[in-house]
Amino acid sequence: MTKMLYFIIIVSFLDTFIQLPIITPYALELGSSHILAGGIVAIYSLTNMIGNIIGGHWNDRFGRKRMLLVGMLGAAFILLLYPFAQTGEQLFVIRLLHGLAGGVLIPAAFAYVGDQTNKNTRGKSMALTGACIGTAAIIGPALGGIMAARSQIDYVFFLVAGLFFIATILLLLFVKESFTSSEREGVSLKHFVPLMKDRLLLQASLAAFALMVSNGTLAFALPLKVAEMGLDSETTGMLLSTFGIVALIVFLTPLNRMFDHFSSIILVVIGLSMIAFVHILLNFTANYTISFLLMVVYGVGFAFVFPAMNRIVADASSKVDRGKAYGIFYAFFSLGSVVGSFMSGAAAEIIGLPFTTSAAIMLTIGMVLLYMSRKNKHT
Repeated sequence: MTKMLYFIIIVSFLDTFIQLPIITPYALELGSSHILAGGIVAIYSLTNMIGNIIGGHWNDRFGRKRMLLVGMLGAAFILLLYPFAQTGEQLFVIRLLHGLAGGVLIPAAFAYVGDQTNKNTRGKSMALTGACIGTAAIIGPALGGIMAARSQIDYVFFLVAGLFFIATILLLLFVKESFTSSEREGVSLKHFVPLMKDRLLLQASLAAFALMVSNGTLAFALPLKVAEMGLDSETTGMLLSTFGIVALIVFLTPLNRMFDHFSSIILVVIGLSMIAFVHILLNFTANYTISFLLMVVYGVGFAFVFPAMNRIVADASSKVDRGKAYGIFYAFFSLGSVVGSFMSGAAAEIIGLPFTTSAAIMLTIGMVLLYMSRKNKHT
């Protein structure tokens, strides 16, 4: 069953990563302005945030498996609409619907994993979920970039829709519900209140926001940076896949033991600082080799942050409110992508340095997390 969950997580994040090198150029090809293109990238995450909150409660109310089915089937059918977009506005609406479906899906998958792990080994388990995302980050951008470079953008959407249909069949056959109907009797909307006040969940959510500001910025600005170098979307895909390969090495080797032995907050702060450093330098580099090395550093930073913050969420919640906890957490995740895409678009238009605001946000949140962790020790 766990293997099937990991496969579902790979497909879910492949849905996001495979589109990173193609959505901005696709939007511009349909006649969108830079601001509208940034909005098309961001609206997925904005509606994803709404889906996270609603889906988080439904995960606790109706069970993880049912909501996984709703999310995957919804995403599969919406993906089939992409090739029919004729204008930037139509693409905007499709991305809006896609975000809602994806928002229901991700909290359910991670609540499943949290239900089946214990506190002593949870860090390593979350590293394995990170490996799933790393796999998607390796395959997705490279495949999306290659297919786009060969004028086969429509096939990207058909491919991911097909994978969702396959994952749905596997879910029905091999995955059992981890949160039974008798356990769900204690579920209540009132659980949102204490969760919103929980310091650990707030720290994890701020980390998620910062990490996805960086990802949203990359989704919008890296294709433009590569174009400035005179290279194509295939190169963008290879650069994005580089950070996934590096992160995967950390997730799948004995290095993953660090997530059960070191402070999650310290790992998060170190990772965010590394990513901020990358963003600062990406503003000024015009060299492919330097860009490649920067994506290696980005991969290490991502590998430090992702499992650590997911472990914090699982530790801060129980079965009865874990769906809502991950819903809140991934809402911040989605909000970060929205802010990253819009702010990088605005920064590109105004000062020509799209990575500046994301670096400032990550450094600021890193300092806030350090302050909050020290305050927790004294209370």
